[in-house]
Amino acid sequence: MSLGPRELLFIMRILMSTFWRRAIRLMPACLILAPLSLLGDAFVSWDDLLGRSFEAKIVSVGSRTVKLENREGKQIDFPLGDLMPSSRKQIDSWLKTQRDASLGSSSNEPEVSYKESVFDEILIGDLERLSGKRLKRCNDATRPKKYYIFYYTASWSGPCQRFTPSLVEWYNDNKSENFELVLISSDSSEGAMEAYASDKDMPWPQLEHDKVPGFKKKFDHGVSGIPSLIVCELNGKVLGNFRGRLSALSKMVK
Repeated sequence: MSLGPRELLFIMRILMSTFWRRAIRLMPACLILAPLSLLGDAFVSWDDLLGRSFEAKIVSVGSRTVKLENREGKQIDFPLGDLMPSSRKQIDSWLKTQRDASLGSSSNEPEVSYKESVFDEILIGDLERLSGKRLKRCNDATRPKKYYIFYYTASWSGPCQRFTPSLVEWYNDNKSENFELVLISSDSSEGAMEAYASDKDMPWPQLEHDKVPGFKKKFDHGVSGIPSLIVCELNGKVLGNFRGRLSALSKMVK
């Protein structure tokens, strides 16, 4: 039986209506997934803490740097600590894209070398580390997978002077990507903090002296005396003061 023009038009309208209803239902998922999948091999804009912007694509991500490639094919290991938070979120999206592309095989999933933490905003770009006898800006601090350990201390404290050498030894023996220790000084000046770090050969990063009041105001760790060794999860949850419990802390950070 042959169909006339009116019958054919009626059937086409039904088919088109069904197609668009299904397309609209699928559209939100497409819009959400598109940016993540495009980022995998796309050149995107990056911003650093000095206000510079540049275009590059991600090659790989490590614990302290991200390998980026520009349009000319030149690759560079860029310190994660020098990137603006908005640019670091692009790295998180790239890592998620890589995991989603691994076809569910855990053996092929890329390892996430770090996670966002509530401390990133105040720590990144404001850390120093001993270089020779001087404290200099630190771009190589580990962004930990599990814990931040905050060492509240001061050069004028006798208990701190006695405890710090054992903590230096502990840090050197146990350092891993699972944690980072950051010194929060109670010294009255940057010079006193620097001399203390040099005298004890401190290997860990320290929060810049003028940033300490803001840190203490934002994060109340319940410190009533020094030395205090406060262990926190990345979401800010305080797990306790581990001064005098370094053996237990060694097991925790493995």
